[in-house]
Amino acid sequence: MEWKENSKCAVMFSFDLDSDTTWKNGNDGYPNGEKYIKSTSIGQYGPKRAVERILNLLKKYNIKATFFVPGKVAEDNPELIKKIDEEGHEIGHHGYTHERFFDKTVEEQIEIIEKTQKIYKKIINKEAKGFRTPSGDWAIETPKLLYERGFLYSSSMRGDDRPYNTIIENKKTNFIEIPTHWELDDYVAMAYNYFPEEPSGLDRISGYEQVLDNFTREFDGYYKYGLCFVPMMHPQVIGTPGHIQILEKLIKHILEKDDVWIATGSEIANWYIENGKEEK
Repeated sequence: MEWKENSKCAVMFSFDLDSDTTWKNGNDGYPNGEKYIKSTSIGQYGPKRAVERILNLLKKYNIKATFFVPGKVAEDNPELIKKIDEEGHEIGHHGYTHERFFDKTVEEQIEIIEKTQKIYKKIINKEAKGFRTPSGDWAIETPKLLYERGFLYSSSMRGDDRPYNTIIENKKTNFIEIPTHWELDDYVAMAYNYFPEEPSGLDRISGYEQVLDNFTREFDGYYKYGLCFVPMMHPQVIGTPGHIQILEKLIKHILEKDDVWIATGSEIANWYIENGKEEK
């Protein structure tokens, strides 16, 4: 890729501020699951403690990031969402209660999309331009529904390591996909809860040095080939006193290069629409 200001590599720091939505969704599958409050407290640690730590770190290194926030989380934490926005970070759409889109009807998807946009508009006086599908896949109609409602980009798919124009109804559109990957996800490495069981088998938390090594090696590969590096992190995971050091060391490693462009999702998508040219 050719990147802004002749940068060799692009980086989009992204944080999924799920709070307790994922845990509530998991608890719903168990009898009396609403009574399992320890698991939901894990998620609540995100907005309660971890986001502030992350914001301080981003400010320290003058980095602007993208926070994908379910509408219910924004409703429950309006002052925090305002602060994220006021500090120059981007708020992205992440469903209303972190619900999966792939088994929703078109009407249900539209309701979720539009309801959550109204919440952002009320809190920060703007709608989201970016979308990340919660908990896995989206429905085949989802990109069309988003594009029709003015969304600029998604960061949901896995099939590339560069942005690309989404094909909708056999037409190339300016709805840009900015892919990320599981190996750039802190959740799959370090999330843990014993009931409901997460992960299945309970065979981690991974060693911190190994996780940092994985992230830095991935960045080195993305940098070598001139790609778009999109770490996908969760405040409830990366924002603990120990895990935040992994993020800081990753940031320092990236900033050792003076030809890396760190940007929000909207900045990358807009630049790609105007200038994107893939080198085959």
